[in-house]
Amino acid sequence: MSAKPGSAERFEAAGSDVDDARELYREAYRIGGMTVEPTAAEFGYRFTSTGDDDLSLRASQVEGRITGASFTQGEYVVSWMTRGEGVSDLLGSPMKFLHGQPAMFANDRPAQFDLIDYRLNMMHFGGAYLEGVAGETEGSVGPIRFDTTFRPSGAGLHRWNASVAAVAGVVYDDDSPALLRAEARRAAAVSLLETFPHLALRPPTEVAVAASARTRTAVEYLVANAHLPIRTEDVAAAAGMSLRSLQSAFRREFDVTPADYLRAVRLDRVRDDLRDADPGRTTVGDVARRWGFGHLGRFAAGYSRRFGEYPSATLASSNAIGTRPRSLG
Repeated sequence: MSAKPGSAERFEAAGSDVDDARELYREAYRIGGMTVEPTAAEFGYRFTSTGDDDLSLRASQVEGRITGASFTQGEYVVSWMTRGEGVSDLLGSPMKFLHGQPAMFANDRPAQFDLIDYRLNMMHFGGAYLEGVAGETEGSVGPIRFDTTFRPSGAGLHRWNASVAAVAGVVYDDDSPALLRAEARRAAAVSLLETFPHLALRPPTEVAVAASARTRTAVEYLVANAHLPIRTEDVAAAAGMSLRSLQSAFRREFDVTPADYLRAVRLDRVRDDLRDADPGRTTVGDVARRWGFGHLGRFAAGYSRRFGEYPSATLASSNAIGTRPRSLG
């Protein structure tokens, strides 16, 4: 169970019983034709999961051998092994796990696997959630097909690892605000799409132009609810528009996505808070996290592009030293 209301859901199971391990993994991954057996070492297993339906971080560690055919559907899974050996997708495009190098699981079809004395880290993205982010950022529609043989390297691997570390820091922290969690999930989804080659199984389609009045309603909703972990689907519903119409309208009228527009609103709120803050009692990091910005380097770069100064400069010149009357809003 979670340690704090509103925090990530947590699950953990561990033991040394082969039958218990078999039942756990069969249920968690819809594994068929499954075998679980000891190897030279004493058998043991540990499985953990932290997160929610949109994104969960999982780890599986087994002293033993597990084989079977998993069926991943309704979600997208990326994994990387840190110990042991294993092969996946034996009936499709065989993928040998390489330590520290992430790869995508096959989706919507059985994938035979063989894992021995291993530790495997995984990120599970909800299918509807990831497809929604892909639709917003790439204009795609529906399911996504990833290249399961691709392994990032060099700068791409470095960026991916940094993204994983950032989202893990938020997800595992029960004190992370809901807004920060939502932004961390989205950043992880964008990083996945940027890192791993993929194709939309249905190509982008043109949609009807949204009425300006509805677009204004969407903007008003974004401004009024910027302090909440809202989704693009929430904005579309509030404006009485389809998700595709909303995205098309924002690109046409503002040349940004609704999520980009929301981040700009939140940057404005950060600036207001920094200008009203006491530099002796408030830090830039505190204010940034309050508004959902978990990666301070990217936040500072975006802030300086928008306002022509770094957030630390805004805080240093705040009204706390008498330069500006405090806002009544």
